Amino acid sequence: MEFVDLKAQYRSLKAGIDERIHRVLDHGQYIMGPEVRELEEKLAAYTGARHCITVASGTEALLIALMAIDLEPGDEVITTPFTFAATAEMIVLLGGVPVFVDIEPDTCNIDASLIEAKVTSRTRAVMPVSLYGQCADMDVINAIAARHGLAVIEDAAQSFGAAYKGRKSCNLSTIGCTSFFPSKPLGCYGDGGAMFTNDDALAQACREIRVHGQSARYTHTRVGVGGRMDTLQCAVVLAKLDRFEWELQRRSELGARYGMLLAGTGVEPLAVRTGRECVWGQYTVFVDDRAALQASLIEQGIPTAVHYPRPLHLQPAYAQFGSDDGCPLSVRASQRVMSLPMSADLRDAEQDRVVKALVDSIRP
Repeated sequence: MEFVDLKAQYRSLKAGIDERIHRVLDHGQYIMGPEVRELEEKLAAYTGARHCITVASGTEALLIALMAIDLEPGDEVITTPFTFAATAEMIVLLGGVPVFVDIEPDTCNIDASLIEAKVTSRTRAVMPVSLYGQCADMDVINAIAARHGLAVIEDAAQSFGAAYKGRKSCNLSTIGCTSFFPSKPLGCYGDGGAMFTNDDALAQACREIRVHGQSARYTHTRVGVGGRMDTLQCAVVLAKLDRFEWELQRRSELGARYGMLLAGTGVEPLAVRTGRECVWGQYTVFVDDRAALQASLIEQGIPTAVHYPRPLHLQPAYAQFGSDDGCPLSVRASQRVMSLPMSADLRDAEQDRVVKALVDSIRP
């Protein structure tokens, strides 16, 4: 059994993917080819955002977003420690200071009610993470940001296709950043990502920054990076869009089915808040004695993963930024979270097998 079955997905989409790839091989425009613009237009339309800017990775999207809002050394960005390193990494890379806020214990998303107390004269932005495929409480976060004149950058690496009160992830804030890493809800066959905004000036800044700050060829208006998404990767994502809505529906069904099968077993699923549609970038549960449980599942051929085993404020690279309260809920979650196999091509019989093995391992 695969943790994320990309092979089955490719078999279902093979003709379209192969045709798209060969079209690029035929025209030979591997950098900024026509598929780049086509994908940007389709993704902007999908989210409802005015602008989509494809970039080399989800990490690059966060970096360019912070550069676009002119983050300066010493500026603070409020975010969560319970996330992948890239979230804080890009802040620190630019000389900024990540200010960590603890999470909600049942969703693992940043606790929006704790954000305002961390705002200072140095705060420049808030960076919530739409963890595991579910958006944070963006209305509350945006309201806080509006009161204090802050930008909000949604780290939507795991949540493309998700919705918050009827609005699409990536079109909920100043800038939305997503990833097309192969295992994401919408993935390419390498690295890739995209940024979304309704602000014309920010969109122009992002476009310039991704091509070394050029506003025209060899006219470097600002400092930038080499952050373009390859044409071939855009072609793969375009082909995958053909069945993306079906995949989202299937992920929703599988998430609901996991919840039904796990009811009464002692395994606690991640909570999904009212008004939110989770795309289950990871299907994550809370368990005790995780190491022994994972070992038992591996013996039964069931792969699992832990996202994330140590919060960022306890990582050596970011310990200097600490946290006033130690973010105890993030620490607790890091000790108990475990992700189960999840992809649109997961079959019901395979899901039954996962749950049976899990329950048998808990109750030998």
